[in-house]
Amino acid sequence: MTALPTIHLNGTGADSLEQEYRKVRNAIAAATDALAAATCNRRDFYPQEPIAWHTAQAERAEAFRLLQLVSDYASAWEMHALDHRCGRD
Repeated sequence: MTALPTIHLNGTGADSLEQEYRKVRNAIAAATDALAAATCNRRDFYPQEPIAWHTAQAERAEAFRLLQLVSDYASAWEMHALDHRCGRD
């Protein structure tokens, strides 16, 4: 569970939070697309130990998992701010 702020008059406004965390999600989406387009080809690993390609695949999968984790975090903040603006808080 993500620790979410209490949106109140003396704190950061819901509009700002929603916009800022939407920007984070958009940046993560762009990073995910860039990583997906980046070369990770088996032929670049065959001169190494046989396990090298599998290690590279596992590391790449972990990078995508971490990007998704950050996107989920930003989404929780964005949705929290949106809920507040719509009176569902």
